Amino acid sequence: MSPREFFALRDYLSPELKGRMISDAREAVSLTGVLQESCIVGRSSELSGRSVLLAVSGQLMTALAMIELDGIARRLLLCPPDLDPNHIQALIDDVGIDAIVTDRPRRWSDAGVYLIVATREPERATGRPNPARATEWLMLTSGTSGVPKIVGHTLEGLSGAIVAEGPARGTPPVWATFYDIRRYGGLQIFLRAVIGGGSMVLSEPSEPIADFVARLNARGVTHISGTPSHWRKLLMSGATAGFSPRHVRLSGEIADQAVLDGLKQAFPQASIGHAYASTEAGIGFAVSDGLEGFPAAMIGTNRDGVEMKVVAGSLRIRSRRTAHAYVGRQAVALMDAEGFVDTGDMVELRGDRYHFVGRRGGIINIGGLKVHPEEIEAVINRHPAVLMSRAKSRRSPITGAICVADVVLNEDSSRGDADVRVEIIARCRSELAAHKVPAVIRFVPSLDVTPAGKLARADA
Repeated sequence: MSPREFFALRDYLSPELKGRMISDAREAVSLTGVLQESCIVGRSSELSGRSVLLAVSGQLMTALAMIELDGIARRLLLCPPDLDPNHIQALIDDVGIDAIVTDRPRRWSDAGVYLIVATREPERATGRPNPARATEWLMLTSGTSGVPKIVGHTLEGLSGAIVAEGPARGTPPVWATFYDIRRYGGLQIFLRAVIGGGSMVLSEPSEPIADFVARLNARGVTHISGTPSHWRKLLMSGATAGFSPRHVRLSGEIADQAVLDGLKQAFPQASIGHAYASTEAGIGFAVSDGLEGFPAAMIGTNRDGVEMKVVAGSLRIRSRRTAHAYVGRQAVALMDAEGFVDTGDMVELRGDRYHFVGRRGGIINIGGLKVHPEEIEAVINRHPAVLMSRAKSRRSPITGAICVADVVLNEDSSRGDADVRVEIIARCRSELAAHKVPAVIRFVPSLDVTPAGKLARADA
């Protein structure tokens, strides 16, 4: 190993570690083979010290380009496939992008920026420069209606929790995720595969769940992650039969007891855990006791050096894993005066455990009272006939607004809609304040999920 003061992704790849693969629906690539090949046709030296927008269409080529460019580019901005085209120029200007790596050059020809075309016919990597700098990794926040904020990380911060765990013992894990690796959650799983000594199976945006699960089985996936909404869609699909991962992980949304219990029933031999992380705060903690929320004893400093506190109901995190800054014109302060990131996720202490109740910015107004829709959904989802739900407000000529809930029932539910509706309302009345009880329950065949894997609330 060279005496550099930083690690690049390529430092974790060794010709001695054979059999590690990254695959999509079309092909599988040896991760160690990446050391001898270039998906940007040997032109990585032209990107040395540049601020690069990585805008290729597929996750596999994205992964290979990330490995090739880390330690070479000064900045690397990951462009998710759902990025609004109207925001592209603002992001290029904010970051000072002076090069774009893409497999769709026509789309970017008017950007006025140096283009390098990526290809999945890799050439032998001749004259590739050695890593010379710690690349700044830039990611976009999700869930905003305007230009997304740009969040800056280092590879050291992104991989801190993974490196601390050390290489996997025994048979190397085969990781998969429903996330896109250009988002924080997906990138974390990709890094776990590369750094932790495993393989990686990538998802495809339009691939039917049954086909994806068939690929997971064919590739021997042992570890898989996704949002609770991802997992509810899988449970609803009926495609879990024959799939038996050893480790199931949830993150990105509130993991309520209903989805945790549903996964335990579907995968009785698996370790079911949920983790807390965000693009800004990094990885906070993981819980593997099968219960929603997290123990109150986690508040303070944990063994991984992550410190948490609750201020006015909002969870705040301080650690070396947090992003170091917002970048560009929206570069507002990321941390408070003590170095804590305010996550905006609201928690409530019940006994010896904190429970997530919703996002501070996601509150709905019911008759002049503030309500977290996730709190209502958690109660509804505990009904045995319910798979998932979404609570929202609707205008009312009498109260100004009422709460309505769209509910997806389990396919094997034999109860009549009228009976289930009565039982849901009764459950809500017994567990919620009167203004939080839905005035209307509507049964729907499905609920939309955003490209980031979260329950869509734009029309809520």
